[in-house]
Order: sequence, then C-alpha cells, then structure tokens
Amino acid sequence: MLERRVIVGSSVGLHARPAALFVKAAAAQPVPVTIGVGDGEPVDARSLLSVMGLGARGGDEVVLRADGAEAEAALSALATVIATDHDA
Repeated sequence: MLERRVIVGSSVGLHARPAALFVKAAAAQPVPVTIGVGDGEPVDARSLLSVMGLGARGGDEVVLRADGAEAEAALSALATVIATDHDA
C-alpha cells in the first residue's frame, strides 16, 4: 500500500465544491483510494459524505492511501487536486 501526505490547499478545506472535485477525481481512478486526517480513520475517497465528514480544513495534512498497479499515478493525480485552491 502506497501512502502520500498532502496539505489541503483550499481555503475552505474539503467542503462543498473542493470535496466534490476531489471525489470526482477519486472515482475516476483505476484503484481504490482512501483519505484520512491525522491519525483518524481513513474513509473511501469516492464518498462525498465521508470526505466532507472528515472536516479537513485549509492547511490540514491529509493522508491518501492506494494499492495496486496504478496506485502511484492515482495518488499523484489526487494530491494535485487536494493541494490546489479551487476557490482562488
């Protein structure tokens, strides 16, 4: 299992539009991905309610995990989405 730590770039955190963009990108990946905040329980990155329920704020560090042949590419793509401030 590969892991990537990323700082949330959105000023509003993973709420509403940024979360929806992230979930859409996660659903497009060929491997399952989870996301968690700190030592909290990771959730399915394809679930909008679960991702919003994390309460990740701008500047928080999140942990992405994926397993499989395409895991590295999936984590790179999703890290870019999380690190970008889509509200700017």
